[in-house]
This record gives sequence, structure tokens and C-alpha cells, in this order.
Amino acid sequence: MRLLNIIALLPLLALLTAAPVCAQVTFGPSGEEGEPLRRQKWLVPSLDTGIAAHAVLFRPAGAGPFRLAVIAHASTQNGLRRAQMPQPEYRPLAAYLVARGYAVLVPERLGHGATGGRYVEDQGGCDEADYARSGRATAEQIRLALDHLRKQDFIRKEAAIVIGHSAGGWGALALANADPKTISAITVLAPGRGGHANDEPNRICAPHALLAAAAEFGKGARIPVTWLVAGNDSYFAPAFSKSLADAFRSGGGKIEFRILPALGSEGHWSIESEAGVKAASGDLARALNPGGPKATKKP
Repeated sequence: MRLLNIIALLPLLALLTAAPVCAQVTFGPSGEEGEPLRRQKWLVPSLDTGIAAHAVLFRPAGAGPFRLAVIAHASTQNGLRRAQMPQPEYRPLAAYLVARGYAVLVPERLGHGATGGRYVEDQGGCDEADYARSGRATAEQIRLALDHLRKQDFIRKEAAIVIGHSAGGWGALALANADPKTISAITVLAPGRGGHANDEPNRICAPHALLAAAAEFGKGARIPVTWLVAGNDSYFAPAFSKSLADAFRSGGGKIEFRILPALGSEGHWSIESEAGVKAASGDLARALNPGGPKATKKP
């Protein structure tokens, strides 16, 4: 009788001792297309194989295939602010790119907003900030999202562009050693990490470490970079941004550096506005079509 009871319990024991079954992570569209610009929610790979990163995709009318633009968003060391971050969209910039035939993906990265998960691009404390490691972690997340979209039928397999803002721009610099056949151009908007240290304008954590990491990213860089900063950026002021760009260039990177007009009360966020995109439109046009005719200032 006791043996029969044990036999009856075997299936339950097997279930209790079995390795846990993880939910399948799926990627691709997670909602219907809508307005504006065929806006659609997507899920793309992240550095955590158990977490799909949230993203939003915009694209022109038609079936494509379209060139791909990936926009990498800004970040913060403050965990509460990251958790409360809404899905980044950069709609004025996306509209500019869609009007020029690009499908535009704006992926959220680990440790932010609805995606959640561990903040893999943590730079560490101010005194011992590891900007090279954090930039490479950001770059890898950009690459994963880009590679996933390149597999879609409506995306061209070559000549993608990457546009990075602030910490996203820092990660884009770390990606400049990628294959130029895959990524044809990179544009960075006030790239860097550690700005507004302790929430103080024009204060940067360990600026010497940031400069050294920029020079490291310049080594082996193969993709041309357009570097833009607003005249009233208090995170990475124009003078420091130029030093940072010079450090990247000293490592071997190819840079076009431009200072944009001062806009609003804080130029660091101007690229999120229509006025900011309009101010940058001439430089964006040249970055998108470096061999073409001289661009105008109209968006």
C-alpha cells in the first residue's frame, strides 16, 4: 500500500523537482499601426534574454523596403527617474526622418520605463566612473535592436543610420567601430555621461575619465560621426563637447562638429522639439546624404 502511494506521488514529485519553465520571450509588433506616421509598438531583443525591450516604430506609407534609422534615448543614473521614464519617441525627429523615407525605431533600453530589468549601463560612482564600459553596454543594446529590425522584410539590409541623444549618443560613439556596410552614418546630439553631477548644471563627474573613454571609442572607429550640441547645453557645454569630440578624433574617429543655436532654457533637450529639429536640419541632411548636394536649413 505504501509502495502504491509512492508510485502515485511520482508525477507530483517530478513536477516539483523539475527545472522551472521560463515564459517564451517573443519579439516583433505588439500592437496595431496608428497615428502619427504609422506608429506601432514593438518588442525587440535586450541584453537580458528573459526581457523584451519595448520600442516604438514609425515608417512611411507603402511596403518598403525602407532604410532604417535607430534613435537611442538619453538616460539618468537616478533609478526612480528611469523607472518612471515614459516610452521615448522623439516624434519631431522621427517625422523628419520618415519624410525622407526612413523607418524609425526608438527602442527603450534595460533599466528604463516599461522595459525594466537591470540597469546594465550603470557608470558607477562619480570618482570611479567607468564610462567606457557603460558606453559599450549602451552600444550593444542599440546593435541588438538594429539587427532585429534588419531582419524584417520592409527594412533594407544595408545603410542604416544611428542617432543618439546624450547617453544614447555616448553609446552610439561606442558603436562607431561597426561595419560601415551595416551602419553608414552616426549622428550624436550632446553625447556623454555624468553631466549635471548632483543635479548641478555645468558639472560633470570625472571629466578626465570621459575624455579618456572618448579617445578609446575613437580607436578603430570606421563610421563617420556628426556631433551636434546646442549653444546653451548645460550638461555638456559646447567647449567641453568640442574637447570630447577632439579626444574621439585623436583616437582615429572621423568627426564633423557643429554648435547649434541656443534654444529654450536648456539646449540639451532641444532635439526633442520641432524647433530643435529645425535648427539641426541642415546638419542632419548632410549626415544623411554626405555625398549629395548642399543641404538647406529647411526641415
